[in-house]
Amino acid sequence: MEKVYVIQPIIDEDYRIEHEEIISLIESSDGVYAGTLYQKIREVNPATYIGEGKLSELKERLSGLDEITVLFNGALSPSQTLNISHVLDDRKVIDRTTLILDIFAKNAKSSEGKLQVELAQLKYMYPRLKGKGEALSRLGGGIGTRGPGESQLETDRRHIRRRIDYLESKLKNIETRRYLLSERRKKNAVKTIALVGYTNTGKSTLLNLLTQSDVFVKDQLFATLDPTSRKMEIDDVEFMLIDTVGFLKNLPHDLIDAFHSTLESALNCDLALIVCDATGEYEMQLKTTLDTLDALHFNAPYIVVMNKSETLRDFEGYPTDAVFISAKENLGTEVLKREILKRFQNDYVFCSLRVPYRSVSDYNANKKYLKERNIIFNDFGMLIDAVIPAMYISKFHDFIDR
Repeated sequence: MEKVYVIQPIIDEDYRIEHEEIISLIESSDGVYAGTLYQKIREVNPATYIGEGKLSELKERLSGLDEITVLFNGALSPSQTLNISHVLDDRKVIDRTTLILDIFAKNAKSSEGKLQVELAQLKYMYPRLKGKGEALSRLGGGIGTRGPGESQLETDRRHIRRRIDYLESKLKNIETRRYLLSERRKKNAVKTIALVGYTNTGKSTLLNLLTQSDVFVKDQLFATLDPTSRKMEIDDVEFMLIDTVGFLKNLPHDLIDAFHSTLESALNCDLALIVCDATGEYEMQLKTTLDTLDALHFNAPYIVVMNKSETLRDFEGYPTDAVFISAKENLGTEVLKREILKRFQNDYVFCSLRVPYRSVSDYNANKKYLKERNIIFNDFGMLIDAVIPAMYISKFHDFIDR
């Protein structure tokens, strides 16, 4: 397994959170965390980002140690990457974006997911394809080289540009098909609910619980990349629940742009469940999610869901309108279901229908527009307990029992 040594810049008080996340990201990429050099940043060095003194200290620390990749927990320019590598005797140097792209390449399973990852990687590499591609050749193998492949990335810029255009066009077609599917669901009066939020907060576990499914779950950052849709019912009202890729603080813009077609499922939803880890940095998670959604022009209503709350005793300081659950322990989900149904109370009518036997054929012609909860047959005809989408209530006006 590849050993990774971290350069952690200290810019603000969030550096500890960022450091914990980068260790988790290293583990998600199948690497091994080997240590950290901290550097308080007062002024960015244009050549190497951190000062020469700290780089010399790092060089001394790594002296005699082979096969160690140096990871800068932030964004480096191509020249900064090369300069740091040069000071460290040509060691492999990558930045946070390279690591995240590598994890996405490892976890992408669907053809769409692989296209999106390739697009993000090519967009990231494109401005780095200068001269002889020295920055790329220094990457060698391992973390940061999965995805399109080294030989492809070292081709000339014109070819890369054509490939980017092709991928964008293909993903645009997928986005169009997903939009048409979304419109068909709306026509069928099926409301969509998107699970969105920070990565590794339990969205997939919650999807499995609410839909009685067995979607892949792993305690790892970015375990879910491809959107997963499952049907669920609350009081006989059918919904489509969609799991989406998790967010991360300072997620690379190229990655967000590339995964836009996947995120469309969240942007076009009728309701979003923003899932946070109640025992973690929930304020940062919520802010990151809302900021990312805002950048994507998201405007649907949402419910804040505080997951992993089974050990909480004090709820002070949390958002007052949040719903506290534990998807793992199946706690609080009935409260969550009631909150979901409350958001759609104007979209569905719970009523009783009296259908005389002479009108059964008329009723059957529109039967597909409602959900029968119970039927009683008597001398008059049928007494039906039903749920009807409000948009179709006029079709059953003559049968409503008042």
